[in-house]
Amino acid sequence: MNDNIKRIGVLLSGRGSNFEALADNIGAGRIPGSEIALVISNREGAPGLARATERGIATKVIPSKGIEREAYDRLVVAALKEAKVDLVCLAGFMRLLSPYFVSAFPMRILNIHPALLPAFPGLEAQRQALEYGVKFSGCTVHFVDENLDAGPIVAQAIVPIEPADTADTLSARILEEEHRIYAEAVRLVLSGNFRIEGRRVLPTGGAA
Repeated sequence: MNDNIKRIGVLLSGRGSNFEALADNIGAGRIPGSEIALVISNREGAPGLARATERGIATKVIPSKGIEREAYDRLVVAALKEAKVDLVCLAGFMRLLSPYFVSAFPMRILNIHPALLPAFPGLEAQRQALEYGVKFSGCTVHFVDENLDAGPIVAQAIVPIEPADTADTLSARILEEEHRIYAEAVRLVLSGNFRIEGRRVLPTGGAA
């Protein structure tokens, strides 16, 4: 194991398109000095697991059904620590993390959300935006804390809403931006060239 390589653990519940985008960006050298060390899913049939296996990335299924939240999180944290993960990236992981999980990786867990937080947290953010009638939506990469979609914001991208948009068409355009800014946020966080002041994540000197 190369000690200079930053190891990323990815948690997913479904198709894992943001995982694939991260893997592609790492492969293209856009997130230097990093690798995805482990992909964990709480669902055995998650398509993202097969995509990880095709790329030669280690995977692990830890079923969550019927397990209390912290007890489940202890299993996931143990697997991530065994893999010596430096950063945890949520990629469509449909569970709220417990305080135990967050404290195990303080300011080392990133999530991407398909809205401009703090607007429209939670599920079906694209549908929420359309129903509210906003003219712009987008996506947000943020650090994870114990609250839902509430940690300090690392990066955001704006996506205009078009009159004919449905939740599906808006989701597709937002997803393109998700793939772009997630890689940028991971690169910045792994570089260490940032500081957090209150809720603000500010780049510092050095190449990110």
